[in-house]
Amino acid sequence: MGKKLFVGNLSWSIRDEQLKEAFSKAGTVEEAVVIMDRIKNRSKGFGFVTMSTEEEAKKAVEEFNGKEIEGRPVNVSEAREEKKAE
Repeated sequence: MGKKLFVGNLSWSIRDEQLKEAFSKAGTVEEAVVIMDRIKNRSKGFGFVTMSTEEEAKKAVEEFNGKEIEGRPVNVSEAREEKKAE
């Protein structure tokens, strides 16, 4: 398992710092990014969290998948590699 996690079903109002704070309960968060809709200036409902170790990433998946963050049950899984255009 990698260190980068996909987090889906996020609240429209959540920001990077709130996501980082939530996942810090599972370990050291290197980066937390909520993907934003530039036009509406709100979350698109998903983001990515990078934990410092694979063990912490696994713990975060176990701890947060299906649990509520900002009032919504989130989906947490290992992030897939971005596909490169050929």
